[in-house]
Amino acid sequence: MNWDLLVRGGTVIDGTGRPGYRADIGIATGRVAAAGSLNGARAGIEIDATGRYVVPGFIDTHVHGDASVWDPAVQLAALRQGVTTFVLGQDGLSFAPTSPAALTWVSRYFSAVNGPWSTPATQCSQSTGTQARNGRSGPQLSVAELLSLYHHTTALNTVYLLPHGTIRLCVMGNSPNAPDAQQLAAMVRLAEEGLDDGAAGVSSGLSYLPARYAAVDELAAVCRPAARRGLPYVTHMRTYGAASASGMAEACAIARQAEIAVHISHYHGPSTLLTELVDNALSAGIDLTYDTYPYLRGCSILARMLPDWLATADLDRTLDILTERKTRLRLAEEIESGTWQQVTLAHVPSARYGWTIGMRLCDAARHLGRAPADFCADLLIDTALGAGVVFDHPDSEDSISELLRHRVHMGGSDGIYVAGHPHPRGYGTFARLLRRHVRELGDWSWEQAVVHLSARPAQRFHLPDRGTIACGQVADLAIIDPATVGDRATYTDPNVLASGIDDVIVAGTPVLTAGKLTGRLPGIPLQIC
Repeated sequence: MNWDLLVRGGTVIDGTGRPGYRADIGIATGRVAAAGSLNGARAGIEIDATGRYVVPGFIDTHVHGDASVWDPAVQLAALRQGVTTFVLGQDGLSFAPTSPAALTWVSRYFSAVNGPWSTPATQCSQSTGTQARNGRSGPQLSVAELLSLYHHTTALNTVYLLPHGTIRLCVMGNSPNAPDAQQLAAMVRLAEEGLDDGAAGVSSGLSYLPARYAAVDELAAVCRPAARRGLPYVTHMRTYGAASASGMAEACAIARQAEIAVHISHYHGPSTLLTELVDNALSAGIDLTYDTYPYLRGCSILARMLPDWLATADLDRTLDILTERKTRLRLAEEIESGTWQQVTLAHVPSARYGWTIGMRLCDAARHLGRAPADFCADLLIDTALGAGVVFDHPDSEDSISELLRHRVHMGGSDGIYVAGHPHPRGYGTFARLLRRHVRELGDWSWEQAVVHLSARPAQRFHLPDRGTIACGQVADLAIIDPATVGDRATYTDPNVLASGIDDVIVAGTPVLTAGKLTGRLPGIPLQIC
């Protein structure tokens, strides 16, 4: 027997939940061709996995790698955690389908999360076109065009969700109004086209603009084309933490009205409340899942802190209002003093204030002799709303453990890779789950971990040939040293690579060997047809 690649002597944890078993794995034409005792087999490439676990590659169900997945440093950060697939298009804001104005707006407003729009240099010519769509002309990006840019240009596979907020911008610009019948029909058409192009569902970000303006009827209408295809609605809810009940009620209302499965992004808060909300939804017949990450801090854009009366989708108008003294006084009155203490500056694209990266906002303000509200306004103006922050969650380690153990949980890093001083979750989430919640706390067995991180996400996003190890499955594999796997990224030093995963295979191709990138780029967009 001759294979393209052989993984010898490892303990296979196949994603079905059954106990791990000793087996060799033979790979041919990118797929698992045999698993068992293959003593007489030979291959052009052989990997000795003795003493290590062989698992299906992990699927990061919530990550902001839309423009950074081409960066070798980002690929290395993911692969060193065993991640082989990114689910992109999160929080309702991404780069397709877009009009020229929408692409500019998203690149500006969400720059601290997704970064500005950019493509691999060799493929820039494919990223724009002049064909008029929906009555607009000029440079535009369809879902099909975006997905083509992820084809064999990265070591990672990608899955793309249709961003509701971007679709709304294409049709309505920055209007705060509810769509009329014609506008809603145009939004639904864009959703149908994007799904035909291979998108895997619809996402929303209801605490971000412009989705703050959207009501249940609008969101359900945009979701119905996905529902007809059996694809999910993925939502950053309007409220989290102790206020999660209203956010969950809205998500369930959309699910019922659209008759769609719903997935809650980065679910966090008091576990007693949150698990009860999930169980109640499941008991009521809602097809619901969620992801959560194992940290007590979050990360987002600083502009998200702005109250509804100030934050408008007219970004220049927001900047103008921030210059007004009455605005700053009102911010100081309405935002509790303790809130400023919880905010650390993660991304500050400013020559004037770049030195504040990694500092608490209140400490930087004190250094300048400014009130926090005044400094916040100045920072937003100077960065054109481009500042990003890390902030404290009112969570506990016990709540994280309980949320992880729930049967509908799956892994998602919410990783943000924009330059600066990011949250460590992009470099550490999956390794931290294995170190802390498997090896140290025992919240999962190793077999359960692979179900949460590989098999269940593949089921949710309709990736039938991934997520488990079996003959015929695509050979996306990670090889784990169970004794040494762990996160090393911290809030102080957030860009440190994880340890214990030195060999990773994507579609039968080694992309990580001895902990280093091989330079091979077998990743493809996993299009849903």
